[in-house]
Amino acid sequence: MGSLDLTGVELVIGGQQILEQMTVQFRAGELTAVGGPSGSGKTSLLSVAGGLLQPTHGETAYAGKPLWQGDGDPRPEVAFILQVYGLVPILSARENISIALRARGLPPAEADERADTELARVHIGDLGDRQVEELSGGQMQRVACARAFAVGAELVLADEPTSELDELNRDHLMSLLHSEAARGAIVVVASHDPAVVAAADRHIALDEGELIDDVEPVAAGRRHSGW
Repeated sequence: MGSLDLTGVELVIGGQQILEQMTVQFRAGELTAVGGPSGSGKTSLLSVAGGLLQPTHGETAYAGKPLWQGDGDPRPEVAFILQVYGLVPILSARENISIALRARGLPPAEADERADTELARVHIGDLGDRQVEELSGGQMQRVACARAFAVGAELVLADEPTSELDELNRDHLMSLLHSEAARGAIVVVASHDPAVVAAADRHIALDEGELIDDVEPVAAGRRHSGW
């Protein structure tokens, strides 16, 4: 797996500067947290990094290939965990995961089995048949996470993935995100939560669309205890 590179990226929407001269590299096998106040550009950074938005200036590339494909559809290597979940309300939790897997070529039975496995990993294995519109916010958030984990993407981009979770489930989800990085994925998490930032291998900070801090990984073995 290669690196995710943003070079001189600027994003202007409606005359407003959202991202300004952003140059940063995200590496495989590393969980990077993106911090900063509301409106600092965290969600926009993830959207540009994953190919949902075209930068006004600059380049975004994964393994040397452009991420913007001209239509706002992410490349198959990318999995998003959206702040608004991005689930189909009238489908079950299992079906929301299964359809993503079928779109990648898995047979229906295998897709359903993997969906159940991933739901169990996020501690809602008993809710596979439940329609999404019947779930709580925290449960929907975990379905969205399970869907991203199920596809085994090379880039996992998560926007506030723990905002609806209690401390126990937050810590468990961080463990799973670290597992994604451990298998070689690039994992980038935008979060307001200091505990999430502290648990990351590396963190960067944004303010008014600018990169203001980039804290590299600590020495091996010094990762946040418990994760």
